Amino acid sequence: MGGDTVQAEPADDEAAQRRREQRGWYFYDWACSVYSTSVLTVFLGPYLTAVAKSAADADGFVHPLGIPVRAGAFFAYAVSASVIISILVMPLAGAAADLTGRKKPLLAVSAYLGAAATAGMFFLDGDRYLLGGFLLVVANASLAVSMVLYNSYLPQIAPPEERDAVSSRGWAFGYASGALVLVANLVLYSGHDSFGVSESTAVRICLASAGVWWGAFTLVPLRRLRDRRTAPQGGAATVPGWRQLASTVRDMRRRPLTLSFLLAYLVYNDGIQTVISQASVYGSEELGLDQSTLIVAVLLVQVLAVAGALGMGRLARTYGAKNTILGSLIAWTVTIGAGYFLPAGAPVWFFVLAAGIGLVLGGTQALSRSLFSHLVPAGKEAEYYSAYEMSDRGMSWLGPLVFGLAYQLTGSYRDAIVSLVVFFMIGFVLLARVPVRRAVRDAGNPVPTRI
Repeated sequence: MGGDTVQAEPADDEAAQRRREQRGWYFYDWACSVYSTSVLTVFLGPYLTAVAKSAADADGFVHPLGIPVRAGAFFAYAVSASVIISILVMPLAGAAADLTGRKKPLLAVSAYLGAAATAGMFFLDGDRYLLGGFLLVVANASLAVSMVLYNSYLPQIAPPEERDAVSSRGWAFGYASGALVLVANLVLYSGHDSFGVSESTAVRICLASAGVWWGAFTLVPLRRLRDRRTAPQGGAATVPGWRQLASTVRDMRRRPLTLSFLLAYLVYNDGIQTVISQASVYGSEELGLDQSTLIVAVLLVQVLAVAGALGMGRLARTYGAKNTILGSLIAWTVTIGAGYFLPAGAPVWFFVLAAGIGLVLGGTQALSRSLFSHLVPAGKEAEYYSAYEMSDRGMSWLGPLVFGLAYQLTGSYRDAIVSLVVFFMIGFVLLARVPVRRAVRDAGNPVPTRI
């Protein structure tokens, strides 16, 4: 009996430490999701579009770097431009993290650079659309780098059987945080006269406060997460620099099923991220909805996304993560297709659309992250997640480009939004073709009972 107790203590201590790390890990979702929600989804799109329009010429064009761009498409193009920067820096961070095992210092630098850029949006006024575009690029790229490092902790802090639940809780924390801050944003924006500030100043305070929140709560994961180094499979040294992305893709070619899943994910999540970043522009510019209505709609998305993330996590226990994601992609296709027909000036139908998005949003993202963690070989977590992160948290590139081009060519946001349906349809077909159990074995990982 005494011997059994002595042997159990290290296991109990290890489990307690794992739970402590998981709770700290959740808090980075709590910290940075406010940027994704308040900045990318609600305020920055319509506000930066208005700033660009104030700087536009008589034909409605601005000319960044001498290139004629419709003012209404500037935000979408800026999001796409941020991905180009991210592609250069994400693999560098992933390579450095895997090579040194020191993820926390890199996480701290990227998180606080992004938080500072977001706080700097307070100075975005008048016709400073170029400043807005620059800060957006810095904040988005910093978020992408930090998420590479954050996501790469998941296989290290959660055994295979816990990852769906842990990932879902992380997303739920993030959506709960976004909802809480949005309530404060709604109070400030709706009652800006009572607070003695203009509407524009209220928006800039909301933007900047997201940066302050991001920086403050990043302290929690930085205190609780541990750095650890796992030797990459095969003993290969990590290639320094942005060439790591090409090296990672070459490595994935030896695991074609992992690459197949990543391709499917990049396609359908590009659609998801574009919906997140462009929905407020669609609501304000095409449907004529005011900012308060948009805030309430996004708040509805946040609340329902918490329930959706946790509920789809439970569905995955019964039906497997892959089948649950496939079901969510059908729901996405129907919901976005219906968005084309929304009548202008009818907030109730926009709320119905928001509810549909909220119910599938968190679960699709959480289960995709946990499913991918099973397909990553040990020791290459940050390296592989640098490729994964190319279409996460507002970092999609093709979707905003398609959205921006559709608007540039047609002048219709309805045509732009319906063009995104193809991302969900193609993603469904690609994911359905991936035999995930064999993909997990090919990556050298244990296969969960249900996946």
